[in-house]
Amino acid sequence: MENQSVLGIIAGNGAYPVLVARAARQNGVTAIHVAAFENETRPDLADYADSIEWMRVGQLGRLLKFFERAGVRQAIMAGQIAPKNLFDLRPDFKVLVLLSTLKKRNAETLFGAVGEELRKVGVQLLPAITFLEDSLAGEGVISGPKPKRRHLDDVAFGFEIAKAVSNLDIGQTVVVRNGTVLAVEAFEGTNEAIRRGAALGKKGTVVVKVSKANQDIRFDIPVIGCETLEVAAAAGVSVIAAEAGKTLLLDKEAVKAMAEEQQVTIYGYK
Repeated sequence: MENQSVLGIIAGNGAYPVLVARAARQNGVTAIHVAAFENETRPDLADYADSIEWMRVGQLGRLLKFFERAGVRQAIMAGQIAPKNLFDLRPDFKVLVLLSTLKKRNAETLFGAVGEELRKVGVQLLPAITFLEDSLAGEGVISGPKPKRRHLDDVAFGFEIAKAVSNLDIGQTVVVRNGTVLAVEAFEGTNEAIRRGAALGKKGTVVVKVSKANQDIRFDIPVIGCETLEVAAAAGVSVIAAEAGKTLLLDKEAVKAMAEEQQVTIYGYK
């Protein structure tokens, strides 16, 4: 990344935006301006920002004007938007025009179009892993117990299935046990898919999360954090396998510590 003292953060929910803001400060960013969304963004993100603008999901025109006023020329999308809020979208005129140009409406096309609107006003959308590259999953056992052979067989099986499903733009996570697919992630998200699958598989269930082919990492990076690990542990999951080099472990040291405590294996597969 080129030397840049001003950063915009388009902040969804969870810890991700806070971690980005902290890491940006550590890497010399002196001014952080946050576009925050009602009922999504954590209020404490304001503690890490020089300015924060609260808006509804769908107020693209307001976001663009905010970044223009703040002098933002580089920005990062961090954190998800809850599906219920995407369905309850109240778009401004800018978003209505944008939506009318899209033949397909999914994360890739929608956020790609937002990225293009940002480019038109001189804002470069940086990869979502910027400042957090050290938190990408490596290969092999990352934390937790050494996996059993049958678990590794399920990881390999689940990886193949998850890749096929993700390339159909359905989801990027599958839950398997003993060579059987128990759940496939869809619009409900990773945690709900884990709960559904583990309810069937019980203890010994394996979760596999992958990236899509040609994934645009400016706004769409697979993530595993403490919340997902907590859900998995409560559901009886034995192994969470993440695609090595392409999955972000949010607050990596905390995830590793929780995996050891809960005796859930975090495994990087490639």
